[in-house]
Amino acid sequence: MMSTVPPERPWGIHPFQAVMLAGALSLFVGTLLADWAYWSSYQIEWSNFASWLLAGALVLAAVALVLALFELFRAAYRRGSRLVYVLVLAATWLLGFCNALHHARDAWAIMPAALVLSVIVAVLACVATWIGFSSLRAGGVR
Repeated sequence: MMSTVPPERPWGIHPFQAVMLAGALSLFVGTLLADWAYWSSYQIEWSNFASWLLAGALVLAAVALVLALFELFRAAYRRGSRLVYVLVLAATWLLGFCNALHHARDAWAIMPAALVLSVIVAVLACVATWIGFSSLRAGGVR
């Protein structure tokens, strides 16, 4: 008699969560580019663009974070790598929120701290996206 053991399924993120995560990453990078453009030209429109891009990024990142928390508490397997993903995504959102509060100041008063915060948030968003999407390839092809 042959016994079969189901293979351990790698935890992949849901496609909707992947879209939210990728959208947040692009908006966080857009915020960084708008802050850099404002830093180099001091045209106030770039500060406004950065604020709006940051608001959109925070909405998408919040949806991705809520979905990641649901997945963290729902699944019992591979909890360690999910926890790292959730922590990096939460740190991205929290620092992005601090960046949004900083962007709410007068346009002349936000530099250079807004640019530094945008760089940190964009890097954290890249790391969170890397961790989230690298789980889709875990386990190899079958």
